[in-house]
Amino acid sequence: MLNLNNLMSSSKQQRTAAQLLVKALETEGVEYVFGLPGEENLLLLEALRQSKIKFVLTRHEQAAAIMAATYGRLTGQPGVVLSTLGPGATNLVTGIAYAQLGGMPLVAITGQKAVRTSQQGRFQILDVVRMMEPITKLAATIPGANRVASMVREAFKVAASERPGATHLELPEDIAQEVTEQQPFTPVKVRRPGPDPKAIIQAVAAITASRYPLILIGAGANRKRVHKQLSNFINKTGIPFVTTQMGKGVLDETDECYLGNTALSANDYIHCALAKSDCLMVLGHETVEKPPLVMIAGDKQIIHINFSPADVDYVYAPTIEVVGDIAHSLWALTEAITKSARWDFSYFKKLSSKLKKQIAERADSNSWPLKPQRLVSDLRRVLPHDGILSLDNGMYKIWIARNYPAIEPNTVLLDNALATMGAGLPSAIAAKLVNPDKPVVAVVGDGGLMMSVQELITAKQLGLDLVVLLVRDNGFGMIRWKQQQMGFPPFALDFANPDFVQLAQSFNLSGARINTAAEFKPVLEQALRQGGVHLIDCLVDYSENEKVFGRELKEKMCEL
Repeated sequence: MLNLNNLMSSSKQQRTAAQLLVKALETEGVEYVFGLPGEENLLLLEALRQSKIKFVLTRHEQAAAIMAATYGRLTGQPGVVLSTLGPGATNLVTGIAYAQLGGMPLVAITGQKAVRTSQQGRFQILDVVRMMEPITKLAATIPGANRVASMVREAFKVAASERPGATHLELPEDIAQEVTEQQPFTPVKVRRPGPDPKAIIQAVAAITASRYPLILIGAGANRKRVHKQLSNFINKTGIPFVTTQMGKGVLDETDECYLGNTALSANDYIHCALAKSDCLMVLGHETVEKPPLVMIAGDKQIIHINFSPADVDYVYAPTIEVVGDIAHSLWALTEAITKSARWDFSYFKKLSSKLKKQIAERADSNSWPLKPQRLVSDLRRVLPHDGILSLDNGMYKIWIARNYPAIEPNTVLLDNALATMGAGLPSAIAAKLVNPDKPVVAVVGDGGLMMSVQELITAKQLGLDLVVLLVRDNGFGMIRWKQQQMGFPPFALDFANPDFVQLAQSFNLSGARINTAAEFKPVLEQALRQGGVHLIDCLVDYSENEKVFGRELKEKMCEL
């Protein structure tokens, strides 16, 4: 039997490939490995046991990958997920795609049968690397112990580089026990290049010459340095801004320059502003996020400001591209620009006032089931500025993106790229691990919760303070609304649910059911105050979808 302790006491500091891989993870600054291991990972698991890295055992590999992706999203450092071969690896696929499309740095490690001698035939064996290649930036098998250090460093570097995403390494069990004297590679910080000065001049000229300039903030602008430099730019120019769903919170959305969020694909007040603008500065937006509108050059300038050149698409074709570190580009634009007497923001301000008035309607409604406007309003009243909402995918995501003003960066975590159900709860668990001193609320639908409900016990075992707000409508509400819009009769979207309060209690968690509109706010406040894991079951009235997003927004809201 392989004696790991004898290896570590060798004068030449020999390590197994598994031990070296864990040492390389430590060198990369890894705090957590999320996952669900199998027998092919046992050498790696033993090395993790002896390391300072915390292993977070989940009940499903998809949840583990989403946790790792969220860790990467919030820290900028790749999150790490571990699974075994075969079904463990296939269960990772949705979570890895979530990271890849969402621009979240992640390193996935999977086990595999021995590649040189195996007596188990083809049992559980899939070509996992080829499966991962289309949904990652890099996927490879570690061929020998001497390659571990360099391949781990490359996987982390590629995952974190712009645009961030997922990478994958496969460690076969016979390679895991090979011995090497290699040492981990020390991470080297790579500074991103700044923009071409001529592009800055071109952009400043276009902005200055315009009459209705506007800023659209996308997911790629969710960086600490971008927040500071964008604030400086808007303070100097006063140019209004709007956000995509994944761009929420880059700047304080209670600011007078904030117009709103592109929560809907069309026919909202914000789309009136986007249509009016003759010079649209697009920060960190990529078409992998559902486009807020068609941005094709016509009678307006479209200025692409991002880490990499634009991918020209049917819905996106910029006229000017400022390519380089976004914060550096904004600093250069701020230095070069001055306010123009041509700029006219009066239409934008009128639109903003009209939208705020419409959002306020029914925000204090006492009717039951709870109207989504009241739910969103009470969430904002209860949570402090740094409180975090982690959203699953459902109609509440549109209502929160549109009606909930985010005040600090990364306080509204939603996915508008893969937009998978089942992500809200695991994402909230990771957010709480990263931000233990901030209140975290997972907002989930009954459809999404039942895709990740097993992770309630993960949150319990981790000893987290976490509120899970179940927004229940006993069906797949968003698709039901779309079905209604298309004039189809109701079909195949309604389902039965368990008693969620009893379900929470079976996990030894606190559960509460809201029965009136007035109960919601105090129950939420009490759950946040008490600590521990709480599930709040709240029935919602989604007839408001058609009233507001259907009938009310079909009126001529662009005419002021």
